[in-house]
Amino acid sequence: MKPQSFEILSAMLRSSSGLVLGPDKEYLLETRLGPVLRRHEVWDLDALALKLAPGGGGARALADDVVDAMTTNESFFFRDDKPFAHFRGHALPAMLAARPASAKLRIWSAAASSGQEAYSLAMILAECRAQLGGRSVEILGTDISREQLTRAREGLYTQFEVQRGLPMQYLVKYFRKDGTQWRMNDAIREMASFREWNLLADPAPLGRFDIVFCRNVLIYFDQATKTRVLDAIARQLAPDGMLYLGGAETVLGITTRFAPMAGERGVYCLAKAAVPNLAAVG
Repeated sequence: MKPQSFEILSAMLRSSSGLVLGPDKEYLLETRLGPVLRRHEVWDLDALALKLAPGGGGARALADDVVDAMTTNESFFFRDDKPFAHFRGHALPAMLAARPASAKLRIWSAAASSGQEAYSLAMILAECRAQLGGRSVEILGTDISREQLTRAREGLYTQFEVQRGLPMQYLVKYFRKDGTQWRMNDAIREMASFREWNLLADPAPLGRFDIVFCRNVLIYFDQATKTRVLDAIARQLAPDGMLYLGGAETVLGITTRFAPMAGERGVYCLAKAAVPNLAAVG
């Protein structure tokens, strides 16, 4: 692939999805875009770059497929476990205690991929049904990949996928065998909805959230994009809301809108300076 072709493709990916590809990642383009080239009958990556260059006349569907193929969609149930334990043992009780019974609890699973994170939260909420006391809870999963969102809505997972992090008792309780795969039961599926959304877009139309899971996606962004995404999330978070990031991610040196929760790794609350009316609400 010509150097200028790499520059065109990497610039398109960065502007469209925030994904940053260094020169050492050229092999990713070669390995992941093969099926896209065949599907769109494009000869090679240089021809692809010509189509996607400004003024190249490339179809929107082609650009979307390239972004979809290049976006990392690694996800599994109860990934890393600790954030989910904290959500169940600390965040959820705190939110329920601070809100009237009539208030809906809203949770955002950003970069939800094929839905395992959102459904992990739904299963926890199902286990805490008595604690919820009939309270309305909404889980919204968003992702840039239409293919992954289709999988999330179907709630159909392979044997390998249900063996990664999913407790056996949950598999028995919340899934049924469907051929060689496992399908999430309807009650859990109905607790989560999924929507196509680019994290580079202003999330205001999504509404206010009490809890946001945005884990293991910021690592693919440059510093400026991380700041932009985190500041946008801060604007949509309730004053006492909580943000969960991946274990390798941090807000330190990136934004002043969030502060680490004392004694917790990867859990953040809004910094006081970011909540002018903090005294009034708490």
